[in-house]
Amino acid sequence: MPLNPALSQAAPWYTHRWPWLLMLGPASVLIGGAIATWLALDHPDAMVVDDYYKQGKAINQDLRRDRMATAMQLALYLRYEGGRLQGRIESFGRPLAVPFTVKLAHPTLPQRDLSLLIKPDAQGAFSIALPVLEQTHWQLVAEGNMRDWRLARSWDWPRQSTLEILADKS
Repeated sequence: MPLNPALSQAAPWYTHRWPWLLMLGPASVLIGGAIATWLALDHPDAMVVDDYYKQGKAINQDLRRDRMATAMQLALYLRYEGGRLQGRIESFGRPLAVPFTVKLAHPTLPQRDLSLLIKPDAQGAFSIALPVLEQTHWQLVAEGNMRDWRLARSWDWPRQSTLEILADKS
């Protein structure tokens, strides 16, 4: 027989709310940790590059292409509206009517990157159908088909409805 009869009348611990409230914090940490682990394993980081040395060597090539664009005094004017990317390209202030490539890189999801082959008319103007652009901070790279010149700039669409890239200012 217990010395204190009040203790023998106490309900079991699991019938009280305080132990459950105290266990709620650690339990939520365990659940959050499990979700974070699942996200980390299911969505690998796409920003990690396998071959840093190769990319470092490619930077020098990119600088040569930028200098070539400056020597050609290239200018690219773009506008996106109604599901179409429209614009014109000029060299030395005159229309450039040679095909080139435009790459739109999504900041975090490489599967949303776009690569477009542009064939301007004799006046350097072009218009190409494009899927609906996500409202984000795109990286745009325009380069010659022979990869001899390059224009690059970031584009914060739709805040910037038009984009102007001048070779000496890119």
